[in-house]
Amino acid sequence: MNSTAIQTHLEELNAALDHLNGHADEIMQWGFRLAWTLTHDGHLFTAGNGGSAAHAQHLAAELVGRMRDEREPLSAFALTGDGSTVTALSNDYGYREVFARQVRAHAKPGDVVLMLSTSGTSPNCVGAAEAALEKGAEPWALTGPLPNPLAALSKRVIAVDSGDSQVVQEVHQVLVHLLCGCVDELLPTMRASVAGDGS
Repeated sequence: MNSTAIQTHLEELNAALDHLNGHADEIMQWGFRLAWTLTHDGHLFTAGNGGSAAHAQHLAAELVGRMRDEREPLSAFALTGDGSTVTALSNDYGYREVFARQVRAHAKPGDVVLMLSTSGTSPNCVGAAEAALEKGAEPWALTGPLPNPLAALSKRVIAVDSGDSQVVQEVHQVLVHLLCGCVDELLPTMRASVAGDGS
């Protein structure tokens, strides 16, 4: 990779990150909804393929563990992490069902199913969104440019407007951290809400 290619990549990444400025309120709304879900006996299920699988696992790890300050663990599951389940479902049902069958097994109404796909066309991510709707859970998506099938099925979407899948993945990682930061910031309010309603 020469210096010109590096500069071009950084310029494209900066442009995509600048575009996120217009989504700041939306990201906070995602954080509010996710914090509410996770403090009201709900769960997050998340998945993707390749680098997006790594981002999904990172998201779950930040919530079950912590990002910065100490807090209680939150209920988040990456559907990519169990090799036995992933390979069994892929072998027995086909790769399109690898996440969808897990969603059907575990998700309940009010849960969030967040899929990451740079194209928004990954059949297993689309299948998981369909399964979420069947279960009464909310499908959310981080994708690349619109339109795409995953975005069309999802209740909440942030689409990164870049034709470079590397840039899309890099911005998705930023979004993972922003979402976790919003959740952490909102948790005290959500705890107070739970205490107030006697849940």
